[in-house]
Amino acid sequence: MASGVRRVLRGLLLLLLLALIGGGVIGHRYWQDYQHFIDAPLAETVNERTIEVQPGDSFDRVLRRLRSVEVREGHDLFWRALAWELGVMRRLKVGEYALFHGITPRILLQRMEQGIVIQHRFTIIPGWNFRELREALARDSVLVQTLDGVDDVAIMTRLGADGVAPEGRFLPETYQFVRGTSDLDMLDRSHRAMKAALAEVWSERVAGLPIETADEALVLASIIEKETGKASERPEIAGVFVRRLRLGMRLQTDPTVIYGVGVLFDGNLTRKHLETDTPWNTYTRNGLPPTPIALPSLEALRAAVDPADGDALYFVSRGDGSHQFSRTLSEHNAAVRRFQLKR
Repeated sequence: MASGVRRVLRGLLLLLLLALIGGGVIGHRYWQDYQHFIDAPLAETVNERTIEVQPGDSFDRVLRRLRSVEVREGHDLFWRALAWELGVMRRLKVGEYALFHGITPRILLQRMEQGIVIQHRFTIIPGWNFRELREALARDSVLVQTLDGVDDVAIMTRLGADGVAPEGRFLPETYQFVRGTSDLDMLDRSHRAMKAALAEVWSERVAGLPIETADEALVLASIIEKETGKASERPEIAGVFVRRLRLGMRLQTDPTVIYGVGVLFDGNLTRKHLETDTPWNTYTRNGLPPTPIALPSLEALRAAVDPADGDALYFVSRGDGSHQFSRTLSEHNAAVRRFQLKR
């Protein structure tokens, strides 16, 4: 029934269209032209074009925008007739649409009616600190920039996390978004994703951990993230730190020292750095630092609450991305001589 009504309406519409452009032989030719137009691919271009439907746009405004990006196919009446036939006139969805190779007027208008818009991507890298995340957001040319000049405290307030330090509070992954999304929208999504991930991971923690809260697990996970990029080592690294916490040993992890130095760090960690006290210096202070030092991945979060068993208390980089683990200080010193001092 619905398809029959549509056919009748289409016929009436086209009769009206032909009456406007002229009848007889001319009208028949335009009928054929219209039939060809609706399913003929738009002309190819070297670079894919896009068109944006903005809030409040009429179809005529969208049509003018199509012309501005060199869509020359079809009489304006053909476009209006097709839009009316497909019910697009009053159901345009706001967003950015791709004029890809092979797209036809019918497909384009159907996508506008269904809201099949271009999806952009923003990737948050595990191990970034919040400053690096903000810099990446500011570089993104598609995101709407709203946070220039807004300090970290104000950002967390806008996210409903007043008084919470921003470090470590955003889940690293790739987020899809549409044009019109703001930098604050992206932070909100990743912040909510981290809250959900942390709650889930904390609920699955093993018994007997020397950490008492999910926030402490987040801090530990951030250190694990910075200590190794090798996924298979994360539980083992976590095991070393958990055993040290149980024994009351200082964590003595270089990434916390570097974080405490901040933007002044030039890439060369010195003994002076290790001996200069900051709230994050785990060589001079016991226990965990007061905040995370980076954005931990989901894998690092899981390692923090489910560390590998073992008896290692030390580890040192082999220089190839992996680490040598040791049970005793003498074994560790020998490993340092082998893998660090020799280099």
